[in-house]
Amino acid sequence: MAIIEAQAGLVEALSGEMTPKFLASRSAEGIPNVVPVTSVMPAGDVEDRLIFGNFLLRKSVGNLDADPRVGILVITTDLEGWILQGDFQGWQCTGPYVERLNSTDLLRYNAYTGIRNAGVIQVRAVLRHFRLSKLRVLADYLVARAAARPPALSDGATAMPRPVQQGFSPLTAIRVLAFLDGQGYPLVVPVLSLQPAGERALVCAEGLAAGLLEPLSAGSPVAASLLTLDIVSFQAKGRWLGSRRVLGAPVGGMAVTAVYAGGPPIPGQQVA
Repeated sequence: MAIIEAQAGLVEALSGEMTPKFLASRSAEGIPNVVPVTSVMPAGDVEDRLIFGNFLLRKSVGNLDADPRVGILVITTDLEGWILQGDFQGWQCTGPYVERLNSTDLLRYNAYTGIRNAGVIQVRAVLRHFRLSKLRVLADYLVARAAARPPALSDGATAMPRPVQQGFSPLTAIRVLAFLDGQGYPLVVPVLSLQPAGERALVCAEGLAAGLLEPLSAGSPVAASLLTLDIVSFQAKGRWLGSRRVLGAPVGGMAVTAVYAGGPPIPGQQVA
């Protein structure tokens, strides 16, 4: 059986045009990048093949052309999710993939334009299937709030603009963290409690991601992506500060070194 089809509910989640999905790529130097790409969907004609639209993607395009390794996270409104990894297979400028993506409501009625081309990904593994209860999300959020004190940071960290801090603060926003695993593949994990710890750091209760974050050493490059209910998106890049325990729960943090807008009108533009 195909990898994707073996996971009950995953095909349906990937097919949802408004289901939050995040795509992580990496630069040739090993710096992760993660952005919302809700156009990711099953190709339909080849097992374990996904397609997505090159729509308002900037850094991701260069990364994918430089290194094919990718990570994907899908999370539904019921807080059920999957963590996948795969290999980018290239771009298609014409043909059924482009036509299919441009015919979706997401792209057909956007205020800008259709996609430039269709990206193709071959899934190599579904690493984890998870379900988050609202009680667990609240508990992790409260732990992170208790841990949200500004850490001592060396030079290089930057202050997040006020709108970015406000975006990371609410309980309801979706946040994910991307980093490279031992094989150099981007890995995207859910960190819904991620929030500011002062102006230059973010902190989260690791929750269900604790086992995946455990091998991540302090100083490793990381990237966090935020998607609010108002479809506002930011990406924060920085370095991992390591883990500690707060109220008996593992808590991790990152020093922020740059912040980028994740959507219109200036997608990919650095804001801090």
